[in-house]
Amino acid sequence: MTTPSSLAIHETRDRLHELIVIDVRTPGEYAGGHLPGSLNIPLDRIQRALADIRHATDRGDVLIVCASGARSENACRILAENNITAATLSGGTSAWTADGHDLHRPQGAPATWGMERQVRLTAGTVVLLGLLLGLLVHPAFQILSAGIAAGLVFSALTNTCGMAAMLAKLPRNRPDAADLDNTLAALRRR
Repeated sequence: MTTPSSLAIHETRDRLHELIVIDVRTPGEYAGGHLPGSLNIPLDRIQRALADIRHATDRGDVLIVCASGARSENACRILAENNITAATLSGGTSAWTADGHDLHRPQGAPATWGMERQVRLTAGTVVLLGLLLGLLVHPAFQILSAGIAAGLVFSALTNTCGMAAMLAKLPRNRPDAADLDNTLAALRRR
């Protein structure tokens, strides 16, 4: 059976035990709560995992998950370009919890902010900085605020986020090489 391009919450809940679930959020977001049994392969590392994901499709249907569905759709596009069939969870973990389902939170996992919250903090900080510097130093600094505003509009229109991509590269948001190797080994065992 071929997995459709998107699974609703109720379909996922009914099939969770048979799906190979890959969470493409950052390690910090994943540690903050993820679907039970899911494996963390951040979106920016998906290329490295292509061979293992392809082999996993021989053993079952693959479901790609993120916070809202945008990153998982991008991951599914990358997989499709490499002839790997996968579905995305409609609405992501946000929809999963809104429907009353729990996320698995490892004991002792560090508290972390989701990528959307990190983007809001960074964008807001740069906008305020641009306005303050524009008032106190030189009006040209207001270009910072205008640049962030333009970036947010572009982000909304294209359903992409360059700032999130940059923030994902920060050490707190990146997996250790050993963690990714362990995740890929676990994927091979499924």
